[in-house]
Amino acid sequence: MAAVQHLGNQPQRTCIGCRKKGSRSELLRLVSDAGGSSAVAVDERRRMAGRGAWLHPSEACLALAVKRRAFGRALNGATGTAAVERRITAGTLVADAPAAAATTVQPESGSEN
Repeated sequence: MAAVQHLGNQPQRTCIGCRKKGSRSELLRLVSDAGGSSAVAVDERRRMAGRGAWLHPSEACLALAVKRRAFGRALNGATGTAAVERRITAGTLVADAPAAAATTVQPESGSEN
């Protein structure tokens, strides 16, 4: 008998960039800005009112979503993605910082022989 993996009751969402499914916890929720503008806002707490779209927090998925014009289709004409771009680039900088801080540079002196 094959082992069946139960993921519990984790809701699955589809990324508007790569079109792959993922759990809510690994995707960013995006909504149209409430001010009536065409800007897209990142819903960090996943509680904002209105229709939401989901995106993996990666630059590759963001680029695919922009190329496919997925923001406008998913969020009824929303096109301003500056807030999403800032959030994703800030997330990648924070993720890369510990790796950069962990590496140490050894000076080359030549007198250690």
